[in-house]
Amino acid sequence: MVSATNVDATAVNTIAWLSASDTRIVVPVYQRQYRWDIGACEQLLGDIRAVADLGDGHTHFLASILSSRGSDADAGELVLIDGQQRITTLMLLIAALQHTVADSDPALAAETQRVLVRSDDPERTRLRPHRAWAGVFESIVRGRHSPGADEPESRFADNYAFFRSQIRADEAPRIWRGLQRLEHVAIALGAGANAQQIFESLNSTGEPLRDHELIHNYVLMGLSHAEQTALEDAFWVPIEQNTGSSIADFWRHYLVMRTGRELAGAAPRGVYEAFRREFPVLDPASLPHHAAEWKQFSEIYRVLLEPAHAPDEHVARHLGYVNTFGRSMYPLVLRAYGEWVRGETDRDELVAVLESIQSLLVRRAIVGLSNDRLVARLCRARSESAEELGRAFGRITPSDVRVRAALKYTDLPHPAYVLGRISGVDSVAEFGVEHVFPLVPGDDWSGDDTRVWADYSDDEQNSHRALARTLGNLALLEDPLAERILDASFPDKRAIYAKSDVPLTRALAARDAWGTAAIADRTVTLSDTFVATWERPVDVLIDDDDLTPILDATQRRGFPPGWQREWSYVEYRGEHWEIYDVAALFNRIFRRLWADARSAVIAFSDRRGGPVYDAQAWNGQWDELGDGAFLYMGWDSGYMLSAIQGVLDEAGIAAEVFVKYSYIGTAMRD
Repeated sequence: MVSATNVDATAVNTIAWLSASDTRIVVPVYQRQYRWDIGACEQLLGDIRAVADLGDGHTHFLASILSSRGSDADAGELVLIDGQQRITTLMLLIAALQHTVADSDPALAAETQRVLVRSDDPERTRLRPHRAWAGVFESIVRGRHSPGADEPESRFADNYAFFRSQIRADEAPRIWRGLQRLEHVAIALGAGANAQQIFESLNSTGEPLRDHELIHNYVLMGLSHAEQTALEDAFWVPIEQNTGSSIADFWRHYLVMRTGRELAGAAPRGVYEAFRREFPVLDPASLPHHAAEWKQFSEIYRVLLEPAHAPDEHVARHLGYVNTFGRSMYPLVLRAYGEWVRGETDRDELVAVLESIQSLLVRRAIVGLSNDRLVARLCRARSESAEELGRAFGRITPSDVRVRAALKYTDLPHPAYVLGRISGVDSVAEFGVEHVFPLVPGDDWSGDDTRVWADYSDDEQNSHRALARTLGNLALLEDPLAERILDASFPDKRAIYAKSDVPLTRALAARDAWGTAAIADRTVTLSDTFVATWERPVDVLIDDDDLTPILDATQRRGFPPGWQREWSYVEYRGEHWEIYDVAALFNRIFRRLWADARSAVIAFSDRRGGPVYDAQAWNGQWDELGDGAFLYMGWDSGYMLSAIQGVLDEAGIAAEVFVKYSYIGTAMRD
């Protein structure tokens, strides 16, 4: 056997590795700042809890930790090349655990002490971060932290506060059991090893796993080879066959449908993380049930991608119509189609949902509203009732008055689809969109056989061009007929229009002349047909200001540039709040609910482990709510928004709170 002389890699128990000797772990000065946020801490704590609840012999793998020995003068030091974020976070978690049990469980406190500090120097922490933040870190771990104005900005205090808020004394043995089941590969470099080259090999080569690949691994990882093979053949291969190259979209749309939360534009691994939150435990007993559901929805997804596979021709036609607008509404269609497949609704109810989707999307496109980030709120409404879904559609579907006004002067979106439906043509495959007044008329074009285009004034020409793509100037025309007229003058087109099988096109032959007045007149007539074809579901207050429900507001990690002006304002149950950032809203919401719905705040905070406490249990940013209650304000923006959403949901009023994104917030969101 040939062995390496400059690199030693060994699988080790992480806690034993941290506490086995008097070695001190040093973060070199060239390392980046510690930057794990609460979302990453929450995931780590979730993994530790999960492995703690498994039987003996189960472990959780933390990947590799790369280090090298210090110089001869610092022979006891282990220089951390890769693994700073994980090791630092573990130390903060263990410190929070120790401080939680300091009075109630001295034996456990002593065990954690051996991980945190060296036995030969109990006043110094075993991990020494970058010197710029070493003092802050050591004061937190030693329980002596008192933030000052000149303290360098770091994530240490906030992440420690998160762990402290989450670990109760009665849960401490469980957390310690999970910590003791962590493992990693310790890679130690000899004097001749190239640390940078090894670091790059570990972190920068290879293609990162995509979300659906991570989901696949997560589902199968804990099974035996026989169980993996059986699940792969029975469920995963069919899912891949049904979704093809759209498998990543399938998982995103499925999770939006299931959770009622937006995932569009999610951070890297956002879909995978949402899957793990939704399915925190997948054991051999529950997995077949879940996998059968995934497979069923993948079969539905195949129908959405290729509507011809639908068993009902009418349903297939409307699925094709919905595809005109892309796939943004697939989560809602998945739910509605699934209910139909399971016999929970009939065909007419499914088609009504598909019609409402089309009305929503085409009306919003016409009046210039974005169709993004609408589907999660509709999925939430559908999970409540069909009536609630109708009200949700009505709130965000523009009114007839607004649509009629826009149709007069706005370029018609999806013209072939719109003209096909109002003309009663099921398939427009053999038709073209005819511009009665051509987009680029020649100098001799005429609308009445009296005046030619070259004789029109500049104002007349501009007014004609402005209406060229509007509803009144468009018609469906069979391709063979369209080839015969191209950009001919209107009088020459009339005879061709008369030969069309489309009544609305044939009616053009009866007009004597064509110009802006004729376009406006036809627009009014066709607008009546338009609003009757794409009806607005119910008459409720319309969200004309493009407000975003608080449950669909974008969660961000940290505090990115521009966060102080993310919103223009907040609508709270009909009240207008001049609040522009998540920290101010966090404080305002909890103060308001402490006065109006205290029981909901207490229930949410008890279940979540904060952010309201009956004492200022650690040093940090606090705000007194009154009656002996304190609100911790040191969270990052993602945690704050999640807490806002959660407590409003607990109080039953989340549907009545909206944010209006500013232009800065819109840029951040997109």
